[in-house]
Amino acid sequence: MKNIFLFGECMIELMSASKEGSSNTLKQSFAGDVFNTAVYLKRTFSKVNTHLVTAVGKDKFSLDMIEYFKSENISSDFVFQSETKIPGLYSIQLDDKGERSFTYWRNDSAARQVMQHIDDEVTNLLSKGDMFFFSGISLAVIEPQSRTAFWALIDKLKAAGVQIVFDPNYRPRMWTGPEEAQEQFELALQKSDLSLPGVDDFEQLFGMTTVEEVNNYCKTFDLSELIIKNGEQGILVVVDGDVSHFAITPVENVVDTTSAGDSFNGVYLGARAEGYSVNDSITLASKAAGFVIQHRGAIAPADEYDTFIKAQLASV
Repeated sequence: MKNIFLFGECMIELMSASKEGSSNTLKQSFAGDVFNTAVYLKRTFSKVNTHLVTAVGKDKFSLDMIEYFKSENISSDFVFQSETKIPGLYSIQLDDKGERSFTYWRNDSAARQVMQHIDDEVTNLLSKGDMFFFSGISLAVIEPQSRTAFWALIDKLKAAGVQIVFDPNYRPRMWTGPEEAQEQFELALQKSDLSLPGVDDFEQLFGMTTVEEVNNYCKTFDLSELIIKNGEQGILVVVDGDVSHFAITPVENVVDTTSAGDSFNGVYLGARAEGYSVNDSITLASKAAGFVIQHRGAIAPADEYDTFIKAQLASV
């Protein structure tokens, strides 16, 4: 069985359940880009061993979070518990088109210190995996002084034959400035085998507005697989230098775009790990993302998603 490790942060999520006047009733859940990716990967490909690599606290929210991981059949063997820190928290606000904005409270997040828990023994265990996934948010979350240790970990995993996967998920407010993010993203792309960028991320960070510009930039890195997502305009795929374009059928009933890219990533990576072709992997991932954005919150209802994705898997 394949083993995929996903490195990042899971947070406490708050979303408005009902609003009356100045009163706002909030619904509490758990989410985060890498965690969302893990959920959709495991829900779609149950035979893939899916491990979250993160840190939480020992408070009630942290304990509930770990139980939630288990309920989604995500391994918590590499979910470390801090004695002094707690999970980060964020709230989602949606506009009438389903586009979201966020407010974060994460300065005291245990995930910022996750590298303190990764010693030689943990590194050896991670080196036995098939794939290691991280995102631009993963990089921004960890303390800056821990990034040298993180890149040393990546070098060791790559030397051991682990496939390194990077999603350049850019959030400007998490960085001291674009120069810091550019430096870290370039390092990530240099060390990665597969990358799943979105044009919107590169537009914010590098001023690139087309898939062609993103592809030309990425040609300087030794990526064996590059999946450039550009919303309804489709996906540009580069595999071992061969370029192809995949059209996307737009979703009419968009409710919440919170986890569109995360669900795509999870299903795509799971499909590739299970031996699906690039074409079939993109087809499945795109359909999953289209389903997810028709539901509120980052994590769609499990029973509805399972029914939907089983039908899609049967048709591939």
